[in-house]
Amino acid sequence: MGFYPLLKKASLVGAFFVPGIWLATAQAEVFCPAPASMVEVSVQRVVDGDTVRLKDGRSVRMIGLNAPETGKKGRTDEPFAVAARQRLQALVQASGGRVGLVPGREGKDHYGRTLAHLYGANGENLEAQLLAEGLGFQVGVAPNVDLVACQQAAENSARQARLGLWRQSPVQTVAQLERSGFALVTGRVSKIERNRGGIWIELQGSLVLRIAPDLVSRFDAALLEGLQGRITEARGWVQDRSRRGGLKKGQSRWLLPLTDPGMLKSTS
Repeated sequence: MGFYPLLKKASLVGAFFVPGIWLATAQAEVFCPAPASMVEVSVQRVVDGDTVRLKDGRSVRMIGLNAPETGKKGRTDEPFAVAARQRLQALVQASGGRVGLVPGREGKDHYGRTLAHLYGANGENLEAQLLAEGLGFQVGVAPNVDLVACQQAAENSARQARLGLWRQSPVQTVAQLERSGFALVTGRVSKIERNRGGIWIELQGSLVLRIAPDLVSRFDAALLEGLQGRITEARGWVQDRSRRGGLKKGQSRWLLPLTDPGMLKSTS
């Protein structure tokens, strides 16, 4: 039986395509339902919680989801990294190893991986399922932001229920930052500046959030100005500028580029 007959049949029988341990999840709210058309692909193996290898040789990085990193080069697995990989494996197996693929507006990342949304035979978005179970963080990187709203809703459901990564708050203060990489950071906005380099939002404790010039139009200017003096939560890939040969006088050590309004919110 092909993928699309499965997709139609799944709408009638629902959770029967999912292993028993996951029945409750399958019967829960569906985030980011499948579009009318997509390409069926066969998965060779699941690499980690947000990447799969296809039988045609392509590596697919799932859009909107950043799962914990599995250990590489002697590093230990991040919390829930193995659980995220195993859950994605279960979702792929529940679809008979075949998933629906919808490519992003930007089709490749800088590693050459295909950027795409993946769907199970039951029509559910696999990124949203992992987010709803607290097995990854939502992140929007323009121009691949079509599903940001529904993926945020999926993550919020896990956050409110304190599932997975949200069991203990993963949000750090600026003072707690120790290395580059993906992070959720909170701090008070001390300064907002706009120049040829874009918009720069400084947080107390040596962190600056940057919105590149070509992305400024995606953000509400009035909302950004309203952040002055407020405690704000940001997410994304933090860069340690002290490792580039030293900081210029007055520069913040940490830099976090913002690529979508969903990566920034005021909490007070």
